[in-house]
Order: sequence, then C-alpha cells, then structure tokens
Amino acid sequence: MTALAIDLPDETGRLGPYALKARPIEALSGPHRFNRTAFAAVHVVADPFAAQEPGLGPAIDWDATLAFRRHILDLGLGVAEAMDTAQRGMGLDWPAARELVERSLAAAAPAERHRIVSGVGTDHLAPAEARSLDDVVAAYLEQLAAVQKAGGRVVLMASRALARIAAGPADYEAVYARVLTEAEEPVILHWLGEMFDPQLAGYWGAGDFPPALETVLAVIHANTDRIDGIKLSLLDDRREIEMRRRLPDGVRMYTGDDFSYPALIEGDDQGHSDALLGIFDPIAPAASAALAALAEGDVPTYRRILEPTVPLSRLIFRAPTQHYKTGVVFLAYLNGFQEHFVMIGGAQAMRPLPYFTELFRLADSAGLLCDPERAVARMRRFLCPYGIED
Repeated sequence: MTALAIDLPDETGRLGPYALKARPIEALSGPHRFNRTAFAAVHVVADPFAAQEPGLGPAIDWDATLAFRRHILDLGLGVAEAMDTAQRGMGLDWPAARELVERSLAAAAPAERHRIVSGVGTDHLAPAEARSLDDVVAAYLEQLAAVQKAGGRVVLMASRALARIAAGPADYEAVYARVLTEAEEPVILHWLGEMFDPQLAGYWGAGDFPPALETVLAVIHANTDRIDGIKLSLLDDRREIEMRRRLPDGVRMYTGDDFSYPALIEGDDQGHSDALLGIFDPIAPAASAALAALAEGDVPTYRRILEPTVPLSRLIFRAPTQHYKTGVVFLAYLNGFQEHFVMIGGAQAMRPLPYFTELFRLADSAGLLCDPERAVARMRRFLCPYGIED
C-alpha cells in the first residue's frame, strides 16, 4: 500500500504531518467460536436530513442503524441494544428506544436473536415526577413488558428515578425483587457508575462502594434464578474482580470496564469476566479476532490484538465520560458505517478538536481504520469547518 499521510493540527492550530501505519485488522468471517460471551453496546445513526429540531427528539436513519447491527452480528458478537451507547436518556427517548428494540429483533435471523439483549429502564418517567417506589416499579414493568412482547432478552438498567427517591438499600432490594418477578427469563443487571451518568450517584443506597456492593449482592442472591449476570461499569478493575469472586455460581460478570477489559476478559486462576462493552462498537473487528484467538488458547495473539486498543478506549471514555458516544460515532463515520458525522441531539459537538485528531492517530495505530484512504479523506473533510483545508 502506498504510504498515506495527513496534516493534523496540534493544540495551537499548527499543522504537522502524520504518516499512517495503515495496517487494518482483518475482519474474520464465521463461524465464530468464542469461549466468552461478548456483547457490543451499539450506537444509533442520526438522520441528518430530518426537519426535526435536534432538541425535540431523535431523528434516526433506520437503514444505517440496522446495517451496523448486522456488522456486529456478522463478527460473532452480540448486540446490546438501546443502552447508553445508543444515547439512551441522552437524546434517545423511550418511544424511539422501543422502536429500535423491535426493529433490531425483527431484522435479525431467528437463530441470532438470543445474541441481542435490550435495555429496560424507567427513562419515560421523569425523576422529579416519581412520587413512590410503585411509580418506579410501574415504569420498569411497562418497558419490561414491551421488550418481552417483542421477544427480546433484557438488560435491567439503573433508574434515575429510583436513585432520586430511594430512602436506602431496602428500597432497591424491594424494587428489584418486584420487577424481577415479572422477568420471563434471566436478565442482566446493570450497575452504571456516576462517571457515565451523574444522576446515578449513590445508587444501591450508598455513596461508597463497599455498602453498595453488599446491597447489589443481596439482590442477586435473593433472585439468582432470574439473573443471568451483571454488567459492572465503574471503570475500576479491582472492584470488578472483588465482586466477580463473590457472585453466586452461574451468575456472570459482564465487564463494562472500558479501561481494563483485556485483562478482565482474559481472567485469572479464579475466573474471568464476559463482556458488555461500549468500546466493542468501534473496535468490533479487533474484539472478534482477539476473542477467537483466546478461544483457541492463543493468549499472546489475544493480547497482541486487543491491548493496542486500550489507549484509544481510554481516550474515547475520558472525563467527562458520558460524552464517549461522540468518539464512538466519529469512528463509525471514519470507517464508512455512516456518511456523516451527525448525532442525535447534536452530541457530535461535545468534544474538542484535539480529541478527534488524537483519536484518528490511535485508531490507526490499533489497526482500526478499516479503509485508511477513506479515513484520511473523511478526516480532511472533518477538518474543513475548523478552517483547515488542503
């Protein structure tokens, strides 16, 4: 391949040449055999031509959105639908999320639908409008019924309304027990840290990890037959390992740690984590190839493929972490999964220019620009509104 280069600005606006490595990871064709369960929490593609005002609700390009899910499924990964990577509660409202779940399940082959899990929450209930625990339970059950009616598996997401009105750990235990009673098959719980959503501070009735851990473990032990696992998104590998070692037999730990996922998935002599990760959206080819190597017992190849993606992930998920979706969608644009860099709610504006230029470099270094020439052309186009033109 002919050497590729692009002039990229530094933080002062001064341009300097960047020579691409331009060695993309090869996407493996199936059948895929993994010894870890792995879901990619996936983004939605906005419709840039819709007349809808960005602040009044999502306008979605359904064809491109579903095509991306096909890309993920074809790599052997599962799809975690309508979760925070899809801007759930940050641009994607419940009516759009419900339609997204229904469309994703309908578009998948029957044999693939078990690889799709869908977010169930209370986001159609404004936290300020929740007057009682009964309100929270009713909101959960409304969404649970809709996803189960569509034939979907469930991720039971954290509730902003419950975080606001719960008086303590007992309220969490009561709400989850009532909701889990209505689950038709085991669900995945989701403990989302406040770095992802500040409105979830103090979830499980405590501001510190040790007492919160005891509460969520009490919920799990009391409802083991209705829980497949828990996705932990605290960006703290030590806490994840501590919790993983205390889970009942048969309950999975799904890592949501976008900083330390290679080691957590690889595991140790006392166990491993499965995966439900937002970073698996932009690094899906690497994740698929690495997991295939791990299943073959080829740990060096697993590490060689996956570890170079960590600097990119740490950049994408840097503070303020809730804006990580901007980096995810930017890579989808560079890689041709959408023809524009527009997000619902105008979220493409939530990161500064140096973030995008460093993301470009790190994606290239990790082999994640699947067509480097196209990526260079799109990066040049992206820089134009900043006053940088060839």
